[in-house]
Amino acid sequence: MYYKWLDRWDERRTRRRDHDKTVTGLELDTDLAFPGARSSGGAEEFYRLAEQAVTDSSSFFGLDDALSQASRDDHWLSFPSSIVTETIENNTVRAKLTTAGASKHALVVFHHWNATSRNPQLAKFFSWRGFAVFEIAMPYHLERARPGSSHADYMLCPNLGRTVRSIRQAVVDGRQLIGILRRDGYEKISVLGISLGSWVAGLIAAHEPVVNKASLFLTGGSLADMVWTGSATRHIRASLEDSIDLAQLRQAWAPLDLESYTERLARPGLDLQMVVAGRDRVVLPNLSKHLIERIEHAGAKPTVKWVNCGHYSLSLPTYTLGAGISASRFLNA
Repeated sequence: MYYKWLDRWDERRTRRRDHDKTVTGLELDTDLAFPGARSSGGAEEFYRLAEQAVTDSSSFFGLDDALSQASRDDHWLSFPSSIVTETIENNTVRAKLTTAGASKHALVVFHHWNATSRNPQLAKFFSWRGFAVFEIAMPYHLERARPGSSHADYMLCPNLGRTVRSIRQAVVDGRQLIGILRRDGYEKISVLGISLGSWVAGLIAAHEPVVNKASLFLTGGSLADMVWTGSATRHIRASLEDSIDLAQLRQAWAPLDLESYTERLARPGLDLQMVVAGRDRVVLPNLSKHLIERIEHAGAKPTVKWVNCGHYSLSLPTYTLGAGISASRFLNA
């Protein structure tokens, strides 16, 4: 009886924003995804460039030679994104610092899709456990929201090129912040990502060698599969399925697929934790399981915590406290 109630509660949370999510249609916008590409190259050109981006992912997710100068104001840090978009607000990155002392261990937190605020409880909990917590705003969220938008529709959407650019921007912004923190004297850097933020944190962990621990909550390997099968992205699938199938979407979004980089995620010096909700209908548990198996096949042994709840019910005190304690122990080990 309890779990039936829990599943219904999760489904209601999933549908809470459905009235803001409209069905549109497929758009490629290849030039948004791949700098220097032609916008009129067609789907096959998009797939070719996506494959090329995976092959040369160090460049695709790479940084400029010089780090941006960061501005500081009390507990806030801001700097210009090196990927410039048409949304002015989105071009400045802001991160909030919560710390209980002079910790030299920075924890960079990447929030979930459509987050409308940072998580002070999470930040206070991890600062109490000895971290300097930096909650970064991902593209088109929080201070970076697109004026007039009801949700972060430019971060994850039926526009394939815009989605690739947004995730790439989130990764590059995160790596830029990590570089700034290293320059500021932080000796140890870890990342924690939640839901869509876990894809960003995972991509950063795969490409940023100074990250030695990554805790990924509610994650999977294939972003394409998550969108195609997840309850929170039904409108995106409905927008796409008359034009492309799942196999083609996997090709297009291969640069965003954590399974494209399992060898990197299994690199020496990186410890991975995954927190998986066994009743999740947004990121289906089999997507998490498949990623875990691929990483193990590459030679690593991620720490895995299975929780018998749904995607949104992980935020309930019954489950979130256990997950938080597990993550803090892992990150502090």
